Amino acid sequence: MQQAIAILDSGVGGLTVVKEVMRQLPQEKIIYFGDTARTPYGPRPSEDVVSFTRQIVDYLIQFSPKMIVIACNTATAVALEDIRSRVNIPVVGVIHPGARAAIKATKTGIVGVIGTDGTIRSGAYEHALKQIAPQLQVVSRACPDFVPLVEKGQFRTSHTYKVVERALYDLKDNAMDCLILGCTHYPFLTETISEVMGPEVALISSADETAREISTILYQSNQLARSDETPIHQFFCSGEPGMFRKIAQDWLGDHILLQPVVWQSPSIS
Repeated sequence: MQQAIAILDSGVGGLTVVKEVMRQLPQEKIIYFGDTARTPYGPRPSEDVVSFTRQIVDYLIQFSPKMIVIACNTATAVALEDIRSRVNIPVVGVIHPGARAAIKATKTGIVGVIGTDGTIRSGAYEHALKQIAPQLQVVSRACPDFVPLVEKGQFRTSHTYKVVERALYDLKDNAMDCLILGCTHYPFLTETISEVMGPEVALISSADETAREISTILYQSNQLARSDETPIHQFFCSGEPGMFRKIAQDWLGDHILLQPVVWQSPSIS
């Protein structure tokens, strides 16, 4: 039986990582858990985020995954090491891959970071960036209104544009040439964010680099899927499944059209 890559998030945001994993590693089976009943994680106390992440991991472990990916920046910032200490399989976060991608991209040495309150408050991105490139100037901004927009499927409305413009209006005063989307929900808003920031600012999503890291770890441990069988992906959400399924199907598109998918709404505690 093919072991899966388990990917978890506070809601639909981690689907940005799922899409990249499906693109780069099409033979891999994915089990995804979106905690849509308790999203967003950003404003919550760290201890709540750690507790929620533990609950989800405890649920996912029953499927015997070969790796866990915490595709939530807030959970990565506060719960990554805790989860690593509790399981005996690789656990990957999204912050260090995103930081590495930004370091590769920047020419000015000024990097912007937007994320949830929890992620920005933790300083995790600034620490990860300066750990590799101490000379970087990092400009951070919490954008708590973005996740609710994405969870409602409001990606390109006039209201969304106004919310994004209000949140980012003074970031353009800095001479940054790249902006890290420090929440996996934010790539859903790429078009709007890019329109507000302008073409001279490259938007950095951690999804591509995270998928590369997953591939490297599985290759080094000789755990890449080798079966010719089409993987059967499983998607779980803790809240109302209708919007979650619609967003997932729209976002993943052709990546799941020709593959069998199981949709479930579990109960966790």
